[in-house]
Amino acid sequence: MASSAGAILAPEEENEADVRREDQENINKFGRLNARLYEVRAERDDLKKNLEQIEDASTELMMGDGDKVSFMLGGAFFEVSEEEATEHCETEAEKMQGVVDTLEVEEEDILEQQKGLKTVLYARFGKSINLEDK
Repeated sequence: MASSAGAILAPEEENEADVRREDQENINKFGRLNARLYEVRAERDDLKKNLEQIEDASTELMMGDGDKVSFMLGGAFFEVSEEEATEHCETEAEKMQGVVDTLEVEEEDILEQQKGLKTVLYARFGKSINLEDK
């Protein structure tokens, strides 16, 4: 019977190493890091989409004729000058870019930690453990 990850290991590829408490802790840590990695990437991607929308709105404001514009904040619309709306867009874009940058640093840190754990776990278990995404 083949596993969901692929083919069954040949007998010579199997590793009979017992799973020590330290090994299990490393496996669990890798799993937690992997879950957080997916969360970070999803959050970053959502923020990038929002950032793009804000930048598009800012561009539209720059092409305006200087009149008042309707600005949606929460669930309400306010009439503000183009300058105020542009300033708000720029402030929000800076905040979002800061969060995106922080998430990208966190992603790099997670990948670095996972790399170290992979080295340790593959050295101990060889091909008997699969730590790769698909």
